[in-house]
Amino acid sequence: MRPALLVLCYALAVAWVLPLPLRRLSEPGLSPRLGLAAWLTATVSVLACAMAVMGLLARAAVAGWPAFARTVCESVSAGTCPPAVYRSVAYELGLAGATFAGGIVLIVLGCRCGRSLRRASIRTRAHAEAVRITGRITGRITGRPAGGENPAFVLDATRPAVYCVPGRPPTIVLTTAALAILDPPQLAAVLAHERAHLASRHHVLLAVTRSLAAVAPAVPLFARGTAEVARLAEMRADDVAARRGGRRTLLAALLAMSSSGAATQAPAPWLAATGGVVAARARRLADPPAHTRRVRHGLALAALALAVAAASVLVIACSLV
Repeated sequence: MRPALLVLCYALAVAWVLPLPLRRLSEPGLSPRLGLAAWLTATVSVLACAMAVMGLLARAAVAGWPAFARTVCESVSAGTCPPAVYRSVAYELGLAGATFAGGIVLIVLGCRCGRSLRRASIRTRAHAEAVRITGRITGRITGRPAGGENPAFVLDATRPAVYCVPGRPPTIVLTTAALAILDPPQLAAVLAHERAHLASRHHVLLAVTRSLAAVAPAVPLFARGTAEVARLAEMRADDVAARRGGRRTLLAALLAMSSSGAATQAPAPWLAATGGVVAARARRLADPPAHTRRVRHGLALAALALAVAAASVLVIACSLV
């Protein structure tokens, strides 16, 4: 029982305490790749600890139910539980019912998370199919033969929008309004941004974090992690696109897209060129931070992620001994 409580306390500390320093370190977006790694490391650590707790409790219950019942009773009553209590039929039935209910809750949460991921996948496939049917490909967009890798389709619309839809094959969607306001270098920068999303599989990260937030919205790590992962993914794609087409070109494209309509966002849950906090992304592109500052933040994020991972492995390993 004590090992399970140790792992549970550690998981609660990571889930409730860590989001604040993690957000402060990753908020400037100086090292978006390491920021994503830190948030995902914390998320995986909490999930691994939760699974370890359930495994420890199940092992203790199966290995020796009387000892397990006594340990639970003494833990609740601060070690003053008499044998007449933990050996009684009413207590054991209550404990068995609570254990069964806890298992059912975990199964239900897992099923809800799985259904959320499945619904997102179905919506994505349906939207991608509709785009391929109604959209068109032109040489101006792809810069390569039609139907090349990550093809871009044009849809007739009065609002400028550029976003990517994962699938097989992945698809990039542009509206005619976006084509009307972007010159060729800006268009190339926007396409590079979307292809960076697809290459890094940011859609997978967002699908998982959104599902966890939907299942457990009261957990700060999951609730805040969704927005942070989305913002850092946009900044990471900005960095890739800026290296290929230049920061000023990407900045001009971002500002043109953002100022040409009140609503230029893509249909959720897809990644758009104007997604995330546009003002923060624009400031970051217009005034890139100094190299030394990026290095300091990168080292801090890397140290935090490694510390969380190492502590999780250590706590789980010690509990299994």
